[in-house]
Amino acid sequence: MKWILQKLPMRRLQGGSCGPVGPFLFHPLPGKEGHEMKKMVYLGWLILVLPAMVFAQEKVEAPVWNVGDKWTFTGDGSIEVVKADQSGYILKFSDGTCLFESQGYNRVLFEKSTRSRINVVEGDKRKKYTMGLSKILDFPLSSGKQWKYAYSARVRGAMQEVWADYSENYRVLGWEDTEVRAGKFKALRLEYTRGGTGPMTKIEDIKHLYWYSPDAKYFVKCQYDKDWMKGQKEVFDWELTSFQLKK
Repeated sequence: MKWILQKLPMRRLQGGSCGPVGPFLFHPLPGKEGHEMKKMVYLGWLILVLPAMVFAQEKVEAPVWNVGDKWTFTGDGSIEVVKADQSGYILKFSDGTCLFESQGYNRVLFEKSTRSRINVVEGDKRKKYTMGLSKILDFPLSSGKQWKYAYSARVRGAMQEVWADYSENYRVLGWEDTEVRAGKFKALRLEYTRGGTGPMTKIEDIKHLYWYSPDAKYFVKCQYDKDWMKGQKEVFDWELTSFQLKK
């Protein structure tokens, strides 16, 4: 298969030959050979680019969790699946788990299809989950997806506790290769922002980042808003240190 190679500009080289001093262009010969070469170049481009495009648009469905699945994080905190039934999965948050993630609860029921937090579990009793991060998971996930959640909670005001209204916004930023103590993962980067209003109290806006891995079936890393963290003794950035998945 023949090519015409155009190189500009040209200069005289040693021995009388000419050579390029700048960029060059390839021009396929006209006719059948040129047409075949165009097809080969196009197919090569598809092989290189198409998998990345498909991966970027791929929807990540809710994982299958099994009783005994457990994720351990920096700070000696852990989250474990302790029950699974038709209504969803009950996860147990250890005492060492970052307080912001557990929202002060020990056991939480996650809905089966989306993995939203729907109930707080206390012994045999269940009550509606009404705190933050209810929709930190909202399957299926895909690059560019956005969703919202609003809730009310009591906060400490200047003189007494008051009710405040919070608004949470979630946005999937895209795929990233990330490395944590538990290993290397292909993960979806999720941006979490929260704002709020309340009487006689100031509620600052915050922005956190999470990385969800389909292989680990949970988040593998979290980075909290640095300014917000300054006054939070029980809040710290964390990453996955180990995990076990039952079959």
